[in-house]
Order: sequence, then C-alpha cells, then structure tokens
Amino acid sequence: MAGHSHWANIAIKKGAADKKRGKLFGKLSRLIIVAARRGGTDTSTNLALRYAIEKAKKNSMPKENIDRAVKKGGGESGGEDFDEVVYEGYGPNGVAMLCDILTDNRNRTAGEVRKIFEVHGGNLGATGCVAWMFERKGLFVVPVANVAEDKLFEVALEAGADDVTQEGDKFEVTCRPDVFQEVNEALTTAQIPTELAEVTRIATQQVSLDGDGTRAVLKLIEALEDNDDIQSVTANLSMSEELAAEIGNEA
Repeated sequence: MAGHSHWANIAIKKGAADKKRGKLFGKLSRLIIVAARRGGTDTSTNLALRYAIEKAKKNSMPKENIDRAVKKGGGESGGEDFDEVVYEGYGPNGVAMLCDILTDNRNRTAGEVRKIFEVHGGNLGATGCVAWMFERKGLFVVPVANVAEDKLFEVALEAGADDVTQEGDKFEVTCRPDVFQEVNEALTTAQIPTELAEVTRIATQQVSLDGDGTRAVLKLIEALEDNDDIQSVTANLSMSEELAAEIGNEA
C-alpha cells in the first residue's frame, strides 16, 4: 500500500533501539555466538554467522565486540546454550505480533513475555495463532538519493530479488531469505549503499490504527524489545510515513 512502507515501522523501532545501544550490542553478540557455535566460525560456509556479523556491523557494533563474540561461539563446548523460540500474540486493538527469541531458560522467558503483553493491553497466544499472517523476507532499504531507479532494478532483480518498490524517499528491495546474501553482495559490488539490510518478517495482512492506537502498540513493542531474550518483534501494523515521522519526533 503506497505510503505504508515496511521501513516506516522499522524506523520507529530502530530509533528506540539506538537509545539502548548497549542492550542492542548484547543481543547481537548472542546472535553471533549462537551462529558460530552451531555452524563454525568460517563465514564462507556459515551463512548464519555471516548474516549476524553483517547485521552487527550495520548497527555500528565495534569490531572487537564482534571478534569476541565469534571467538566465544567458536570455543570449546560449555557455557550458555540458547534455544530459538518464536512467541505469538496480540497487541492492543488485535494487532498480530511475533517475537523472535534466543533464550537459555524457556520458562523464565515465557513468563516475562506473557507479563509484558498483559501489562500493555495484549495477550500471548498459542503457537500458530498469527504466524500465518507473516512471511520471512530479505529487506533492503535504499535512499532514493543514493541510486537511479533503473540501476537498482537491474542489479537487484538480476541477483534474485523479488521486487523493488518506492515508498516516499526510500526504495524497498525484497527477496527470499535464501538469496539474501547474493542480493546483498550485488548491491555492495554495485556500490549502492543501504540504510537497512536484514532478513525480517513481513506481514501479508496489515491493520491501520489512529495515532493513539499506534502509540499503544509501539509501547508494547518497545517493552518487548527491552527484554534481553527477545531479538526482534514484528507486528502487522500499517503506519503512514507522516504518522511515523510525527511519532519519531515525539521520541
């Protein structure tokens, strides 16, 4: 829907995360440790680790922090072991929400997440209750000023991207997760700088709320992302760029 970009929603969450950079670095370290522990420290063969490192770099995580996390993940067995879990639920006004989690204690995390939902007017749901409304996609956000539309189309689609759309002053490139690295490398080789490059969840159905309703959902998202075990939160909330800018200015 024109004027209701994926980036508008992500930008608000990114702004909140930037204020908690120390907590963000902790989550990124955990992502790197898990990837290295499960697939080894060679990024040429461990695509999960390569993605985790690139995500850390995009968020300005210091190189020494990244190297420390890789070494910790590639060390001998022992230490914390994390489970990957996806929790599903509903926020205020029935907005569908997914939480991607890395936890060393499922029972603790489940209780904490349930409480956060309840305090902010939502509820944690059963497995499968909202997952069908989302699909995993690679998403790249490119400022319009950074590249000509024809060049971006050519580079992205030849690398395997599904679509390129323009929303305001941003281009959004989407692709299947399995070709994310190919598209990322093609954009890098073509010297097309991206504002965002990540594998995320994109809602196939979206709901629009008024300003107050949107703010209530964003407060829940912020509270969830403040939890150390939650890597990311996705909601099927459709937000205009104008509302996103207004809320962003209030932060």
